[in-house]
Amino acid sequence: MKFFGNVMATVVGLFLFFMLSFFMLILFSALFGGDPDVVKVDDNSVLVFDMENVSNDYGGKYTDPLVTMFSEGKSIGVSDILNAISEAKKDDKIKGISILNDNTNTGIAQTKALRDALIDFKKSGKFIVAYSNGYTQKEYYLNSVADTIYLNPQGEVDFKGLATEVMYFKDFQEKSGITMEVIRHGKYKSAVEPFLDNKMSEANRTQLTAMLNSIWSSIVTEISQSRKVTVEKLNELANNLGARTPEMAKANKLVDRIAYEDEYHDAIRKRLKVNKDEKYNKVKLLDYARNVATSPSNFAKDRIAIVYAQGEILSGEGDVGYIGEGSIRRALQEARKDENVKAVVLRVDSPGGSALTSDLIWRELELTKKTKPVVVSMGNYAASGGYYISCNANTIFAENGTITGSIGVFGTLPNLTKLSNKVGINSVQVKTHTNASGYSPFVPLDDNFRNTIQSEIERIYTTFTTKVAQGRKLTVAQVDSIGQGRVWTGAEALKIGLVDKIGGMDDAIKEAAKLGKTTDYRTQDYPEYDKKFADLLAGFPFAKSKEQLIKEELGTENYEILQAAKRMTQRKGVQALLPVKIDIH
Repeated sequence: MKFFGNVMATVVGLFLFFMLSFFMLILFSALFGGDPDVVKVDDNSVLVFDMENVSNDYGGKYTDPLVTMFSEGKSIGVSDILNAISEAKKDDKIKGISILNDNTNTGIAQTKALRDALIDFKKSGKFIVAYSNGYTQKEYYLNSVADTIYLNPQGEVDFKGLATEVMYFKDFQEKSGITMEVIRHGKYKSAVEPFLDNKMSEANRTQLTAMLNSIWSSIVTEISQSRKVTVEKLNELANNLGARTPEMAKANKLVDRIAYEDEYHDAIRKRLKVNKDEKYNKVKLLDYARNVATSPSNFAKDRIAIVYAQGEILSGEGDVGYIGEGSIRRALQEARKDENVKAVVLRVDSPGGSALTSDLIWRELELTKKTKPVVVSMGNYAASGGYYISCNANTIFAENGTITGSIGVFGTLPNLTKLSNKVGINSVQVKTHTNASGYSPFVPLDDNFRNTIQSEIERIYTTFTTKVAQGRKLTVAQVDSIGQGRVWTGAEALKIGLVDKIGGMDDAIKEAAKLGKTTDYRTQDYPEYDKKFADLLAGFPFAKSKEQLIKEELGTENYEILQAAKRMTQRKGVQALLPVKIDIH
């Protein structure tokens, strides 16, 4: 026994030695090695546009800097990329931007913001060129701002219009015995429709058709302006798949040159006046963004606080990928108490989620409004619970393609009674009071419990519509007429009074500064998530490798489905959640 004890002591000692050495090395590098992310920008450089690993508006800050150091995105968000493009416009060392086989993972509103930033960059007289082996519609929408668009001789432009697909599970429930008990308010609250029917309701078809047409209209209008091709012609090309070959794409003015990648680089060398056999200077956009993010150039005393609320609304502290009341409420409280903060911009990119958490955040915004103006900037989504936390702002901005509204609530309860009966399981309850047992998935949902849940749904819907009415200066009846769970785009929401103006983050910041009565200001990002490095070590070194392994085995899309199923198990209480996720490809 003593022998095994000595062996274990040795193993533990070696482990502790290596761990201590590892962290000492990190500390030494941080103190004396400089910032490894700082990149040197040479004269006559090209900024290489690459957004594959950036999807959130906000990269995040943590109470423990070691968490930031080891985070996958290294705290770079779309907001940092936009700042980097703006800085590159003024940087004499940057001569142009190359968009090379970019696989941007941003939503439609974020892509619009990036597109606008690139258009502004071109005002400097610097060039933007784009090359792809094949453009998806979203990639083409972004790349269409380029001065010259290149396409591989074997590539294509996937330009065909927008579509969405909804899967229905009524028959599956009958056959499997696994059913979902649904209680809702809102004829358009179609998140639960697949459990109730085997076909799409006319109400859902109406809202999805209007939404897709609105988004498409915005996309083709902007492409039309950049490519000098009429909207009518673009719609004809979409109908006839008129860009499916390189030759067709060029003939219809969607691309400028059919070439291989080496020819593309030769063309850039020619612009830079670099010999054909020499390398030209390149700077990765993410590296450049880190330089800009870590080199503040504005030291104004006045500040505009930007509070990022991104992801599904759950509960707890929150993190970069989901909204919790802890971090958001703390951020608003800090901004409210800071006398140098003159106004708050709430950047919302959320399909909604927990009604309770939404209300807690709404309340904190009400308190903030009493001392400082609050402006909302809507991103890809600000729907259902995402709209709940937006509705009481002084001014609301949305992009044309923002998905918002969805003012409605629902609850779902899984029921396994039929399945348990099939396999010979019978559940019997004993209770002291009528409602003592609550809900059991092994007992049919009785009318009394259903009515109780329905009354809660109605109560929360009434609260939701009342708060929207107060915030938007509408009657409850008016809100109900545009509510009922219906989804609207930003362009549609402007017409019916759910938002005030069409615009991006810059517009919202300018409005906040105006309301805050300041002209000399800088922005400060919130929240700072209360997450310690010890939390990361809880699964070290297996947590990240497990995630990567699952992604490799299942593929990214299937991994996202798995994560969505995981989030479903985390949802508690009544939900105010967007009924559909929109991805533009």
